[in-house]
Amino acid sequence: MKAMVFAAGLGTRLKPFTDFHPKALAEVGGQPMLGRVIEKIKALGVDHIVVNVHHFAEQVVDYLRACDNFGLQIDISDESSRLLDTGGGLLAAAPLLAGDEDIIVHNADILTDFDLADMARAHTASRAMATLLADWRQTKRYLLFDRSPMQMSGWTNIETSAVRPQSLVLTDTLEKLAFGGVHIVSPRIFPLLREFASTHYAGDDRPKFSIMDFYIDACVDADIRAYRPSAPYRWHDIGKPESLAAARSEFPV
Repeated sequence: MKAMVFAAGLGTRLKPFTDFHPKALAEVGGQPMLGRVIEKIKALGVDHIVVNVHHFAEQVVDYLRACDNFGLQIDISDESSRLLDTGGGLLAAAPLLAGDEDIIVHNADILTDFDLADMARAHTASRAMATLLADWRQTKRYLLFDRSPMQMSGWTNIETSAVRPQSLVLTDTLEKLAFGGVHIVSPRIFPLLREFASTHYAGDDRPKFSIMDFYIDACVDADIRAYRPSAPYRWHDIGKPESLAAARSEFPV
């Protein structure tokens, strides 16, 4: 497997730290989040990681260099001139991720200790185009999955009752789960990403779009599945001061 870590975000909810630093370098237990995520992926045996950069890009590059790239091949997908969001960021990194290996995609602001190796096994066994860490969590927006085989059918906002695709009928057979910021994708995703981009962002060589918009569009025809860890695990989105503080209290080292 290869991997991509999203480290380009502006981190506006984490001000004032992100007025001077990239969110990916916020520390938990004395270690920047980017390093924690890279070491988690490295422990799986992955030796090639792509990291995208935009906000204070040079700080991310300098940090990786100071850590000797954690002994890995780490390529930089440079979004300094334009932040491309998660879908556009993955598409822009496609040349760096070329090959027939599956790709772990991990947000740098997600701190979690679920069994990534078990998720990788589940993805390989299902031969899905994408496998998404998803679980019950209180939120306004949910991905919708058929309970068997936990295949994605759409998306809903429970506050506004919006549903996508609009043709989707909500039934009791659909499980509402929140995306956990970790996914594993097959290289088969790239032609579909290109098609999505050319359809919705015609003429834009480096389109900006969310990977969720792509998944919602693609799930009608593509096999996109949920992975729900069977064992208890901890999960934190460190994107806000209060959630960063919670992560620091639960992961003191």
